[in-house]
Amino acid sequence: MNNSISIIGGADGPTSIFLGGSLGISWLNIFGLILVVLLLVPNIIYAVKEKNQENKCTNKLMNLVEQIGRYASMFLMVFNIGLAEVGFSSVGAFIVYMLGDILLMISYWTIWVLYFKKKAYWKQIALALIPTCIFLLSGITMLHFLLIIFAVIFGIGHLYVTNKNRVD
Repeated sequence: MNNSISIIGGADGPTSIFLGGSLGISWLNIFGLILVVLLLVPNIIYAVKEKNQENKCTNKLMNLVEQIGRYASMFLMVFNIGLAEVGFSSVGAFIVYMLGDILLMISYWTIWVLYFKKKAYWKQIALALIPTCIFLLSGITMLHFLLIIFAVIFGIGHLYVTNKNRVD
């Protein structure tokens, strides 16, 4: 069995060759790994700077929903487990995935820089929405249905918890 076909799903021959050669190992999504690391770096910096930051959200269920959605989405961004994932349907879907996620990541880092300078509620909401959008865009373009489901779960939980931790 050709590994590129398991990544690409129903893509035509030239698309499968292009994407298969670009993505490499079929169980590991290198671009997804890079995205997850880039999502984590500013969060780690923030956690180090704000050591005594407490979570004002007392709803244990929503805190749990957020964490399940977060870790499942990050895991599914990095590892191709072969469940409910089809792959890119075309080169166009792959391009939307790459360019869309790059633009979202640039926006995410830009807002983090602004947030480090001056905290504001709109920045908190943007920092909650952008990772959700990255997970959703990735899931939709890769036809990765579990990632889509967990991205929605994460988005609901993360927006709820972020709203409870409002700064202004």
